[in-house]
Amino acid sequence: MAEDRDPQRRSGAPQDEERAEEHREPSIEERRARRSAMRASQTYARFIDHLCDRGGMSPSVAQQAAVSVLCGLEQRIYADEAHDLEAQLPRKLTELLHRCERHDAEARPERFGKDELLKQVGEDLALNPDAVEPVVRAVMDSIRHLISEGEAEDVSAQLPQDIRHLWLPTM
Repeated sequence: MAEDRDPQRRSGAPQDEERAEEHREPSIEERRARRSAMRASQTYARFIDHLCDRGGMSPSVAQQAAVSVLCGLEQRIYADEAHDLEAQLPRKLTELLHRCERHDAEARPERFGKDELLKQVGEDLALNPDAVEPVVRAVMDSIRHLISEGEAEDVSAQLPQDIRHLWLPTM
């Protein structure tokens, strides 16, 4: 009879199952997914930190600048090359990029030069014209630090000369 009065004993099985579920070890797939997400987050954070240091901007401005410049850059190269570039970028950055209203994956690049790119980025970030080029160079430098040398060369080969000068490292 004492057993009937003890609520723990009457419903012991479900509570034991709940406790076991709380202390269950995550599966290998869950651990891999968590590690992958953490690495992606850390890579993105390092990219933003590098961009902030290089461009002297806040993290929120750095994020906006990265999306604006990448969107313009990807509009200027072929879609397959843009896809190859994105494959080497932090996942969070590519997710932001795909939400850009101008960004689409057309097969043919648009024809525009340095002046148009700088104007587009300047409008996106509400910067005065003199401040835009250093921001664009900082973003491009930070992107080059993330990608392989071969990918940087592939992107460079598809850019017109005036934008290529922004892409290439300054001496």
